[in-house]
Amino acid sequence: MNLQQLYLTDPLTLEFETELRQLIRLPDGRPAAILERSYFYPTGGGQEYDTGRLGPARVIEVFKQEQPPAILHVLDQEIPPGLVAGKIDAERRLRHMQHHSAQHLLTQCFIHLMGLETVSAHINGYTPSSLDLDAAEAISRFDLRRVESLANRIIYENRPIKTYFVSSAELASLPLRRPPKVSEDIRIVEIDGFDYSACGGTHVLHTGSIGTAKIVKAERQNDKIRIYFVAGIQAMELFREYYDILSSLANQMSCGAVDLPQAIQRQAEQLKAAQKELGALRPLALAYEASRLAEASSRLNEVRLVTAAFHQRPTSELRAIADELKKFPDTVALLASYDGGKISLLATCGRDTGQDARRLLKRCLDPFGGRGGGDASLAQGGGTATPEQFQALFANPETILQELI
Repeated sequence: MNLQQLYLTDPLTLEFETELRQLIRLPDGRPAAILERSYFYPTGGGQEYDTGRLGPARVIEVFKQEQPPAILHVLDQEIPPGLVAGKIDAERRLRHMQHHSAQHLLTQCFIHLMGLETVSAHINGYTPSSLDLDAAEAISRFDLRRVESLANRIIYENRPIKTYFVSSAELASLPLRRPPKVSEDIRIVEIDGFDYSACGGTHVLHTGSIGTAKIVKAERQNDKIRIYFVAGIQAMELFREYYDILSSLANQMSCGAVDLPQAIQRQAEQLKAAQKELGALRPLALAYEASRLAEASSRLNEVRLVTAAFHQRPTSELRAIADELKKFPDTVALLASYDGGKISLLATCGRDTGQDARRLLKRCLDPFGGRGGGDASLAQGGGTATPEQFQALFANPETILQELI
């Protein structure tokens, strides 16, 4: 079957009429149309599919079926047989064309300047596209900028991007980056005098239509370096977003955008100094909190009983308060924190109370299977508990203490 992949020779046609040859059901139940001819691009070569409409239905995915060979247009509803009008989403097509052409351009720039081959690529017009380089070492920011500058220089030159088919015999005369994956109907995408690549994707007709190419990130992926980039419409969206963020931050910091790094550095240094001062005062604050808890405690016979329950309180702070409370010889303390699923519990017993913190901790944790350990003066543990169990933990602490006497 001739697949009639008309996007290969005419990527600018976005509206057309054709016959619906067959409507099938995919294994997942979605309807899929097979057309007499199609301008819709199916997923392949690292580029995602077109979307659009066929008559009243939305085209939500397009892919090639191997056997029997066909292009399947996945629809959101069935359509009747006969003549059908097709319309491709123009912006999605343009975004993919800009990014695919930018990928060819950047790939050749990496070869031209650094001798690095691209081993794979992923094209998406709505999130940064990527290409994977066969590189053993990280690429410096200086080299990334060299590649980016060369790519944009060629964009500004507005070189033609030509597509044409060649035979196997004609391949030898072309400086292809890599051998084609097919042996017939070999389609070449040429960035005039700069890059020659066998490719079945959609591309803009001149480099100027790429708009701009911007490398946004480079990171190691196993034994490769993955380069993330944006182009065209998406690049403008990213620049606009970053400009708005920078302008907002500059206004908040009462400075110009170029002065932001120094302003943020000064603020970071001030914050660090404040955190250091706060850290020095924190033990004093926790000691004061412990004394206030002791003053507000109830008494059971000759024992002063302190209970306190918190939400999302760090265990390190509970420990610091408990260390202060165990200095009171007549005081028993139970301190707990709950994070919505787990309870952290500390028990402390002064030397004159006659109580053992380990026994007290075990008595409190037993109802929900919690565990812990420590010594007679201070024990710590916890476990998984419901909000109701946390609420009931200190409902009647005097009873817990009486049972241990």
